[in-house]
Amino acid sequence: MALPLDLVLVRHGQSEGNAANRLSEKGDHSAYTSGFRDRHSSSFRLTDKGRLQATRAGLWIREEFPDFDRYFVSEYLRAMETAAILALPHAKWLSDFYLTERDWGALDARPESERLEQFGNELRLRDVEPFFWRPPNGESFAELCLRVDRVLNTLHRECGDKRVIIVCHGEVMRAFQVRIERMSQIRFRELISSDLSENRIYNCEIIHYSRRANGVGKLFPFMECVRKIRPTEEPAWTTGWRPIERIRYSNEDLLAIVSQTPAILK
Repeated sequence: MALPLDLVLVRHGQSEGNAANRLSEKGDHSAYTSGFRDRHSSSFRLTDKGRLQATRAGLWIREEFPDFDRYFVSEYLRAMETAAILALPHAKWLSDFYLTERDWGALDARPESERLEQFGNELRLRDVEPFFWRPPNGESFAELCLRVDRVLNTLHRECGDKRVIIVCHGEVMRAFQVRIERMSQIRFRELISSDLSENRIYNCEIIHYSRRANGVGKLFPFMECVRKIRPTEEPAWTTGWRPIERIRYSNEDLLAIVSQTPAILK
């Protein structure tokens, strides 16, 4: 069994929750009405901007891929709406709750000011250890990776040598990166703390994994290369293909990493 020949991950378009969060980060908390707070984040729809993003992403995908063998989508409405707007001609979507966004527990659907006021200590711990940290009543990123492993197991079992597309969420796509690329929690921390735009995952951004060198060359038994595409930009932005390098540590490397944290007890 092997992973698909091609695995295409698509983040949903801008959602009502995304729009509310961006406003809140700028000091405008007006979107957080009682009606907005009473909804679970799974029911957030796309904004007009999000629907336009999905339309543009669909155009790029249809030009790049004539067809897929399997179509998966998160059960959250914003992902389902995005998948439909992509307008892939032969799509028969399989919904999967393992693809739903990370559970942020008590921090979900709250304005930025309220998060900082009520959960400031917890958020400081997130900055210290983002991989294993768990939001109050929520899900750690490490736990999200375990969910993604279940999806990867399905792909191994049912979709070897096939072409697969998955429409899901930003942190879910990040979890796929961690597991497929065998990324350490140290590299994960570096990635999410980076100020480089290329390390972010934008709405309707695409991550394309392939078992073929540069997507067309020699076939490997594992994912050989990856590229990122932002079809919502004009012209479409891409990293181009890069080989996947899985880091291995020597004994000395491990001790060098450990030594960066001072021991508290002798």
